[in-house]
Amino acid sequence: MSASLKQNAHGHAAGEQPHHPHTLSTLDFQGASGAAAANAMRTELNRLISQVKDEEERKLFQNEMGNFFLLFNRWLAERSKGTKINWDKVKSPPEDQVVPYDHIPKVENSPHLNKLAVLKLNGGLGTTMGCVGPKSAIEVRDGMTFLDLSVRQIEFLNKAKNVNVPFILMNSFNTDDETKRIVQKYATHNIEILTFNQSRYPRINKDSLLPTPRNPNGDIADWYPPGHGDLFDSLHNSGLLDQLIADGKEYVFVSNVDNLGATVDEGILNHMVESGAEFLMEVTDKTRADIKGGTLIDYEGSIRLLEIAQVPSEHVEDFKSIKKFKIFNTNNLWVNLKAIKRVVEDRELSLEVIVNNKTTDSGEKVIQLETAVGAGIKHFHNAHGVNVPRARFLPVKSTSDLFLVTSDLYSLTHGELSVNPKRMFNTVPLVKLGDHFKKVNNFLARFKNPPHILELDHLTVTGDVSFGSDVVLKGTVIIVANAGSHIDIPSGSILENKVVSGNLHILDH
Repeated sequence: MSASLKQNAHGHAAGEQPHHPHTLSTLDFQGASGAAAANAMRTELNRLISQVKDEEERKLFQNEMGNFFLLFNRWLAERSKGTKINWDKVKSPPEDQVVPYDHIPKVENSPHLNKLAVLKLNGGLGTTMGCVGPKSAIEVRDGMTFLDLSVRQIEFLNKAKNVNVPFILMNSFNTDDETKRIVQKYATHNIEILTFNQSRYPRINKDSLLPTPRNPNGDIADWYPPGHGDLFDSLHNSGLLDQLIADGKEYVFVSNVDNLGATVDEGILNHMVESGAEFLMEVTDKTRADIKGGTLIDYEGSIRLLEIAQVPSEHVEDFKSIKKFKIFNTNNLWVNLKAIKRVVEDRELSLEVIVNNKTTDSGEKVIQLETAVGAGIKHFHNAHGVNVPRARFLPVKSTSDLFLVTSDLYSLTHGELSVNPKRMFNTVPLVKLGDHFKKVNNFLARFKNPPHILELDHLTVTGDVSFGSDVVLKGTVIIVANAGSHIDIPSGSILENKVVSGNLHILDH
């Protein structure tokens, strides 16, 4: 790329297909205004690029802004065409596109393990759980963080199987410095840890459609990491993709760092190799808790990922239905490394644009254009889903999830959580903890130790409630402390199918 971003005569970034103009005047106007917006955006991005003095840095920044500009243009084109998914063409995937997990032979010692790398998406902060820094640094079980558990799993795998599976972290500019500092503590461990950064894109002012940053190194709040769909470009641009291929690695297992169920499964790895699939997506059966999860669909004869953000508003309830869409994407993905190299270098990637509307602290309305890594499924040969047991999807998105993974519902071995065999039901309890429990510190302060929940089906707690030690919860338990009230559940209490409300304060003596 030269020292500035170029565009062809139709107002599109080079390499992009111009769309045919529509006859409807509104669309014509949008098309014309889209071309004007693209020109204005290009001018502003070139102004940002020109401010980077170091030649090497400028080259990298320019490449990043070039990728952003392509994404922006695709969004403008979709907007002007009024491109919405045609709901009548959305079909459930045919049976051969989703393989049941129990049809895949169990494998103890896969000959392909040495060709595998494990990658965790580590771009998120722990802010929703009231924590500062990377989410992966939150303690989740027995004093260990998400990162500790993942490192322990891979270290054990390498030692037990006498292999070298590298552990890769895709950081964002929000998590990179702190993560690099944290991983130093694993220097003496039997594990190769590699990190790279996902892109840093400028937020877009919703009214002007111009980038909000005025200079490339200004306020961090003017920039955002563009979703995990950026993995393909970033892995390639970092040089790490070529390095892994040169080291004899052929496959990468990708998952969210907060999914404690995403462990290396040698059966799935073998299935990938034997089926010649370049991309496998682990899906699992939908429950009431998963109505917003992306799902696999058949669209005009090809397999696609459908996210809730892409669904026309009049069909959202249909999308949430468990009857029509029985599975959802766990974001555990197995991808062929050479295939990633091909789709990136041949510029085949065209991931659906997800528009994320935000309001800054100063009240400015901005747009973030993002993509999802699972949407890449349509670009890879023989790609399909594998319907895995729920145990492979154990995300910790909230303290309600943390409540489950710290309990006696799970046991921990070599960094891997497994469901306690004494649990009689296949399902996980539905837990809803109120705002008093939202932040990790408040949550921890309200339990003397984790309650025993092997026979729990449903728990709702709202208001100012505290739990003593060795509390047992069974069946459906609802505890409501109204405003101004406080409820103390005494140590040793057994609550089975109970509703507790009002004031309750029993002191131990």
